[in-house]
Amino acid sequence: MKASAGEIILKLKSLANADNVAGMARFGINPENTLGIAIPVLRDIAKEIGRDHKLAQELWVSGIHEARILACFIDKPEEVTESQMGKWVKDFDSWDVCDLCCSDLFDRTKLAHQKAAEWSERKEEFIKRAGFTLMAALAVHDKKASDAEFTKFLPIIKREATDDRNFVRKAVNWALRNISKRNLNLNKMAIKTAQEIQKIDSKAARWIAADALRELSGEAVQKRLNKVK
Repeated sequence: MKASAGEIILKLKSLANADNVAGMARFGINPENTLGIAIPVLRDIAKEIGRDHKLAQELWVSGIHEARILACFIDKPEEVTESQMGKWVKDFDSWDVCDLCCSDLFDRTKLAHQKAAEWSERKEEFIKRAGFTLMAALAVHDKKASDAEFTKFLPIIKREATDDRNFVRKAVNWALRNISKRNLNLNKMAIKTAQEIQKIDSKAARWIAADALRELSGEAVQKRLNKVK
C-alpha cells in the first residue's frame, strides 16, 4: 500500500535541515516553506513512490517547497492538463521549482511547445522564466521535434533579450544555447540570432549574446556538432 500525502510530508519534515535552507537561500532559492532536502534525496524518494498523478496534486497543494519538487518527479506527463499547468506555473516562487517542474514534467506534456511560447510573453518573472526553461528542456529531451519547431523560438528569444531580471535573462540565454547545441543547422541559426541580439542597446541583451556566442562558436561545440552532422 502506497504512503499517503500526509505520510510523505511527515517523512520530508523529518529530513529537514536548517543549515541547508540557509545555503539554498544564498543561491537564490526562496527559503519560505523550504525544508532543505537535497535533490538526489528527493529523486530517491520519488523512485520509491513511483508515478502517481493524484498524489502529485496532493503534494503540490501542501505548498512545501520539497513536496512540490517531489510532485514534479512523480506526476504522469500524459495526465497533466492545461488547467494544471496554468495553476502550477502561477505558484512558482523559486527558480529551482520552476526549472525542475519544466524539465522533469512539463516538457514531456503534449502542450510543452505551446506553453513555452505563451509563457515567454508573461510579465511575471517565474512564469516568463518557465517559458524559456521549457524551450531549453525541449531542445534536449524532445528528440522527435523538427528544426522548425525550434526556429520559431528564436525570434521570441530575441524579443525578450532585453529583460534584465536575473532569472529571466539567464533562462533566455539557456534556451538559446540549448537550441544551438541540438544540431549544426540550428547552431548556425542561433548564432545568427545571438549576433542580432548583440546589436541591441541593452545590457541584458549584450550579456546574453556574448555568453552564448562564446560557447556556441567555441571549439568544443563546433567539433561535436560537425562530428554528428
